[in-house]
Amino acid sequence: MNRNESLYHLDQTPEWDLVVIGGGASGLGIAVDAANRGLKTLLLEKNDFAKGTSSRSTKLVHGGVRYLQNGDISLVIEALRERGIMRKNAPHLVRDLSFVIPSYEWWSSPFYGLGLKVYDMMAGKLGLGPSTLLDKDETLSHIPNVNKEGLKGGVIYHDGQFDDARMAISLALTATKEGATLLNYVEVIGFTKENDLINGVDFIDRLNEQKKSISAKVIVNATGVFSDEIVRMDQKNAKPLIRPSQGVHLVLEKKFLDGPHAIMVPHTSDGRVLFAVPWNGSVVVGTTDTPIDSSLEEPIALEQEIDFILENAGAYMTKKPKRSDVKSVFAGLRPLAASNNKKESTKEVSRHHKITVSTSGLISVLGGKWTTYRKIAEDAVNTVQLVGGFSEKKCNTETLAIHGYDPTTNWSEPLHCYGTEREKIKALDAAGNTSLSKKFHLTKNQIHWAVKEEMAVCLEDVLARRSRGLFIDAYETEKIAPKVAEIMASFIEKDSNWVEHQLKIFKPVLKNYQL
Repeated sequence: MNRNESLYHLDQTPEWDLVVIGGGASGLGIAVDAANRGLKTLLLEKNDFAKGTSSRSTKLVHGGVRYLQNGDISLVIEALRERGIMRKNAPHLVRDLSFVIPSYEWWSSPFYGLGLKVYDMMAGKLGLGPSTLLDKDETLSHIPNVNKEGLKGGVIYHDGQFDDARMAISLALTATKEGATLLNYVEVIGFTKENDLINGVDFIDRLNEQKKSISAKVIVNATGVFSDEIVRMDQKNAKPLIRPSQGVHLVLEKKFLDGPHAIMVPHTSDGRVLFAVPWNGSVVVGTTDTPIDSSLEEPIALEQEIDFILENAGAYMTKKPKRSDVKSVFAGLRPLAASNNKKESTKEVSRHHKITVSTSGLISVLGGKWTTYRKIAEDAVNTVQLVGGFSEKKCNTETLAIHGYDPTTNWSEPLHCYGTEREKIKALDAAGNTSLSKKFHLTKNQIHWAVKEEMAVCLEDVLARRSRGLFIDAYETEKIAPKVAEIMASFIEKDSNWVEHQLKIFKPVLKNYQL
């Protein structure tokens, strides 16, 4: 991906078949599918790819045990199928992870065991492994740091794990390979219309403040929690279509879990489930489900959310985490499709996606979850073919390998998430393979690759999404940020003023990840 080349394609193309607004999971998935089906596709992202919700998940590719509990059977079946497809198409990014539910009541293991057998059955041939009942000793051997007092046993089941932002970048690279044109830091500010039908977009390139207009046969709004803002550009009195819900995660050191298995707490004090998941040498603990009135580009974790996670996680851990143990805190906003039931709590709102078409032809993708991104894209592109009057072509993404596809991936290799590209990265500079940090892996060669091949423009792009330093340890990230900015500057031929500016704009973002 090269931003200058994308700008050149933009200027050379008088009309696009499809413009996708939004570079998160849904938008990138749509760009992949549409380009693969032969549509001339342009994707415009206001910030960086996966800057919002799509980089702030629990890092799980799952059917959703909780949705089974809520009786949302169709969503679970769809998500389990998509989980299997995602693992098959991106084995360098998605893997099997075993979860243990500890039982403290005599009835818990049989109760959850039965439910998880149904979960296994729904997955069918795409299942990752059978669930099994564990006795007390087996439970402790799997999760030695679990609270032993009153422990009766447990249940082990299997789901998927991935790196969300790396998946997003890999999808962006896949879309580019399929012929789509992608641009980050481009903000759509309005639509052009003819006979009350949308026929193009107006936008600003935020890196040079240039305004441009382009023509397009179809526009898709895939902006997640910001969907209503785009809808109001089309119809200013439109009713809200999105109901944002905030999910917060805390990142702790590995010692708080001390093993390769995740813990799933089936019933927290607010009736949700809580996960403690090993990820990149750390432990991600979450999440919350807090209704939010306004969508921010940098959501802020509320004190009660932080206390809730520490309290509920601590009840199941031998070593109880404190605020001082938190290495990073991140908040994401779920773009839940608004239902007619205003009294329904956000944790009860369905995670199903919806696709709407306005009277002027704007297609909006609402709701959904990371695991079902491919199905969301398939449904959206089917709609694009109808609205645009394009010849109907079948979706092929069920068997389309994601960029870097490597079925022999070694997950202990620090660069495994690059798949088949990792040897190219190592070969850039023999002296550039030493990590700048002992807390997470980030080398000079990775920074070079991010700038040269992955359209990383700002310091935050490298430290938050091309690598995951900000999410793993925000304090360590603060220490190495000046060095990373200097290395970036050397590759893109910027001076010390650029370095100083990048550190200045990164600082408030960084502080939001620190308690």
